[in-house]
Amino acid sequence: MTIVWVLSGVMLVAAAAVTMIRLLMGPSTLDRLVAVDTLVAVTMCGIGTWAALSLDTTVTYSLAALALISFVGSVSVARFRVPDVARRDDS
Repeated sequence: MTIVWVLSGVMLVAAAAVTMIRLLMGPSTLDRLVAVDTLVAVTMCGIGTWAALSLDTTVTYSLAALALISFVGSVSVARFRVPDVARRDDS
């Protein structure tokens, strides 16, 4: 069973590393927004894995808080973001 926990941790760290690369190198703000959402999802998976490993259910409240905050943050950023490149009117 320890192999499952170690493998889960390695995969979560790898997912976080790839997501951080996308967050830093993203060519547009929407790419970075998706990377931040993915990083929050990976963090939530890590917290869930820790809860399953330690059999501690008190950390599940942080999962609900992260889910609510990330949803509200993503919706507000997507709603009020400014386009990356100004459009030209060719008329």
